[in-house]
Amino acid sequence: MKSILTANIVILSLAAFVFSSCGDDDAPPIENMEEEITRITAVFTNRDDASDVITAIWFDEDGEGTIDPVVDDVVLSTNTEYHLELFLENTLADPVEDITNEVKEEASEHMFFFGFTDGMFADPAGNGNIDGRNDPLNYLDADDNTLPLGLETVWTTGDATTGDLQIILKHQPDIKSETSTSADGETDVDISFDVTIE
Repeated sequence: MKSILTANIVILSLAAFVFSSCGDDDAPPIENMEEEITRITAVFTNRDDASDVITAIWFDEDGEGTIDPVVDDVVLSTNTEYHLELFLENTLADPVEDITNEVKEEASEHMFFFGFTDGMFADPAGNGNIDGRNDPLNYLDADDNTLPLGLETVWTTGDATTGDLQIILKHQPDIKSETSTSADGETDVDISFDVTIE
């Protein structure tokens, strides 16, 4: 009789353990993952002549793999104002996934930061806002909180020169603010284009 009672207590204890282990409270939290982006298309359109369009592509065919990205050079005209649009894709998905719309929909969690060779552009002046959030940058788009996004920006070239343009996309869920910087959050993109202004 004692062994039956002991066996019943063991069975009940195991059942209680199994039921308590399967509760929703123990489920791992769903992570807010950064985007998988393997191709970025930068389209510079002359704001005085819409037929003057310069397209440059950054392409990393294997994502986190060992193959180096292929990057087009950017060649712009002197003393010209350009509208820059960025288009993001995940080419590892089948079919290819448009990440641009995803970033737009999650604008309150994303922000592009830009860095460039000091003095390469007449406007914005300086070297970009990667090293200082409040440094000049001409954003054309914003999230619902009127904080900048950066899929669309404006750039004015000056005299002939060469340099580089760095673009960083930060994923900043719950931390994007008027003071969040390129050091905050996870990095979805960190790329550079060689730029010639002639």
